Amino acid sequence: MSKKRTLDNFFNPGTQKRARLDSIPANTQTTSTTLTSAHSTYPHPVPHLPPRLTSLLASTPASAGKEINHQPSLDLLYFQPYIPITASLPLFNFLRENLFFYRVQYTIKRYGKETQINTPRFTTVFGVDTSSLFTPSGDLIDSQTSKPIPSDRYKSCACPPRPLPQCLDHLRQITEKVTGATYNFCLVNYYANGADSISYHSDDERFLGPNPSIASLSLGATRDFLMKHKPIPPTEGDPSPEQNSKPPLKLALGSGDMVLMRGQTQANWLHSIPKRKGKGSQEGRINITFRKGVERYSTQNYYQYNVGQGRVWRWDGGRGEMREWDGA
Repeated sequence: MSKKRTLDNFFNPGTQKRARLDSIPANTQTTSTTLTSAHSTYPHPVPHLPPRLTSLLASTPASAGKEINHQPSLDLLYFQPYIPITASLPLFNFLRENLFFYRVQYTIKRYGKETQINTPRFTTVFGVDTSSLFTPSGDLIDSQTSKPIPSDRYKSCACPPRPLPQCLDHLRQITEKVTGATYNFCLVNYYANGADSISYHSDDERFLGPNPSIASLSLGATRDFLMKHKPIPPTEGDPSPEQNSKPPLKLALGSGDMVLMRGQTQANWLHSIPKRKGKGSQEGRINITFRKGVERYSTQNYYQYNVGQGRVWRWDGGRGEMREWDGA
């Protein structure tokens, strides 16, 4: 299929059958041609996955996962690919076009002077920790009592928690079946080009619980995924362990690939997406991670660092770039 074909032509909405209204969630809206997920915290409704794309995703995973556990405390399952090739490009285009993103700003102090920095990628997040649940209509209730949550539970969040739109929740359900884990958060990063990146870090926060399972799905441009063992302090009188000097593990993540990080990986390993130059460096990439927050602070953390106080950005297909959204 030519990349120049539009999504409308690919999905041919004129031949689609509309879903029965009594079979979709109460927070779903309809237009003459499209079902959408809507919520008071969304800047705009998010379309449901078109039926043909849902059909293509039915064969996920497209390949068996390969175990990577040849180094200490490393436990990965690598799907190459996870999303079928016929679905990965249309899914990338669909999500880039229809999700809303943020360019979170933060302040650092260098040489006694504060400097404002833009996060070197676009981010967005959906979900809530295990203390709360979303009803089908999108209201938040306490997961233990089923009563409305106290008004101050998420007072410190950058924005009120919001449910996953259908397009991401469908991927979550597929991934839960494949991995055998459960997830209540979906973080989405958009790397506009090779200049966007994320430095070495680990997702080892206490609010994720011990040995968290994190599923990381790539769509769009191929980018290197680097992993290195956390520094091991030398035993007194002994030289630095050999592990500290080993080159990083590198996976070239292509469109549709997924890495499942599990077991003791987060406690002992760091991962990053470095900047890229040369071939393919001008192409965009979407990374979707599913994870489970087991403490309330996970909700505050994820919305602070993936929404913040920034303005909404949306993909402008005519200009071929992300632009600040004016609500029109």
